[in-house]
Amino acid sequence: MLRKERAAYIQNRLQQLYPETPIPLDHKDPYTLLIAVLLSAQCTDVRVNQITPLLFVRADTPRDMVKLSVEEIKEIIRPCGLSPMKSKGIAGLSQILLDEHGGQVPADIKALEALPAVGHKTASVVMAQAFGVPAFPVDTHIHRLAQRWGLTSGKNVAQTERDLKRLFPESRWNDLHLQIIFYGREYCTAHGCDGRVCQICRSVYPDRKHAKKTQKA
Repeated sequence: MLRKERAAYIQNRLQQLYPETPIPLDHKDPYTLLIAVLLSAQCTDVRVNQITPLLFVRADTPRDMVKLSVEEIKEIIRPCGLSPMKSKGIAGLSQILLDEHGGQVPADIKALEALPAVGHKTASVVMAQAFGVPAFPVDTHIHRLAQRWGLTSGKNVAQTERDLKRLFPESRWNDLHLQIIFYGREYCTAHGCDGRVCQICRSVYPDRKHAKKTQKA
């Protein structure tokens, strides 16, 4: 298969498997989604969904969040890992939202990336899932699958994101981001598939004889 043929097959197969793409992080508005995505760095969505109710019962708006000390936030979110950095980021971005954005999460990727502890991937997720703006957030899992499927030769997530955006129509970016994640968790896991095991890997590379070595993001 050519790369475009692989992309077309993958897009169709993922749509068959996952016609619905529910957002895996529990939230009620752009602010609570932003906090949940920030907490999900190096943490499972399941764990984040267990911790955010404990945090949001105390503070689910920037105005309430800045009333908590960094230490209080850190203690609540400790099970999510990286709590010193994440707690400072949550406190800092909440203050900036109040000072510079009227307490609202801006629907602007550059403004989001300027917030403490908010990188490009987090900002892209918020743009896609909170505001419906086409984005293709690439995490280490999508980076790995895109390499296994021959959709990119990307040495980092930035290059992989550019390649995926060129391959797939913009109208499908937001759904595909989640569909690839869902498929990776269910079928093409880091240790459960080496590029020769799952259905999509076997279909797009039926003659592959050796495990696909992927470059880390």
